[in-house]
Amino acid sequence: MSRHPIVKWAQRSDKVYVTVDLPDAKDVKVKLEPDGRFNFSAKKDEIPYEVDLDLFDKVNVEDSKYNVGVRNIVYVIKKAEKKWWDRLIKPEGKPPVFVKVDWDKWVDEEEENERAGMDFDDMDFSSVQMKSKRKKRMGRKRWRWENRLHRWLRKLSLDCFGKTENGDPYP
Repeated sequence: MSRHPIVKWAQRSDKVYVTVDLPDAKDVKVKLEPDGRFNFSAKKDEIPYEVDLDLFDKVNVEDSKYNVGVRNIVYVIKKAEKKWWDRLIKPEGKPPVFVKVDWDKWVDEEEENERAGMDFDDMDFSSVQMKSKRKKRMGRKRWRWENRLHRWLRKLSLDCFGKTENGDPYP
């Protein structure tokens, strides 16, 4: 009997990121079909792992690509139509326990256009760790709401949030 690895997903209007967390996977086989069928199989320590997902909508197999890394397998799946999906898989209801949202890659519909024009060449990624700690401390929904509010106020040049001695804008 095979096991299910953790599958994380995030989306944009034109693509879906599917990450299979399975460190040191051997004999990796990934298959994607145009109707949205995603199959994954691999072995770790001679234990078979499998995932068979019926994705929410049709996909473009030719423009999709994947990378088998040491820690995980990342598949960037190109959607057949440029639109936001309600969920990753077709069946309604609660998703399987091994399917989770990848909050590191997730972008809301409203934020997609803001991030599309971002230039990462001169960006300092050392602050990303502080943001993720703050997000865990505050809760995702509240952090996202306050982060949007903060950006909106910054756009208006009304940065009224106080800063602590370590530069963190939230107490």
